[in-house]
Amino acid sequence: MTIFLRLLTLLTLLFPTNQVSTRYSDNNSNSNLVIDLMFLYCDSSELNMHSIHPEWCLTSDHAPLTVTIFIVEEYIANRKRSIAKNSEEEDEFIKEVITVFANIVDHSWMKHSKLTNITKYSKS
Repeated sequence: MTIFLRLLTLLTLLFPTNQVSTRYSDNNSNSNLVIDLMFLYCDSSELNMHSIHPEWCLTSDHAPLTVTIFIVEEYIANRKRSIAKNSEEEDEFIKEVITVFANIVDHSWMKHSKLTNITKYSKS
């Protein structure tokens, strides 16, 4: 029951782009007011635009619900950089990284440390 209550607090009522019934009964004594559900991501303005299509019912007494999901073109890299293991290039790369790192550490040390005088009262 607790899980159901948590889920219920996360649900949001969204309104379709066209306000029509979702059920069309052959029997006049039955109501056309039936709740059809579609679970969408609430915080997405693109997914919150759903439609009801009564003209697509065919033999069903329920109208299909649709949502348009926009697919954004995405760049997928088909090449990557690499260095062959145990190669001369790998050795040179490692030497460069060590040199650059040592220079950065040395620069940071010089920037943040202070020069002090050593006297006979200084700690060893």
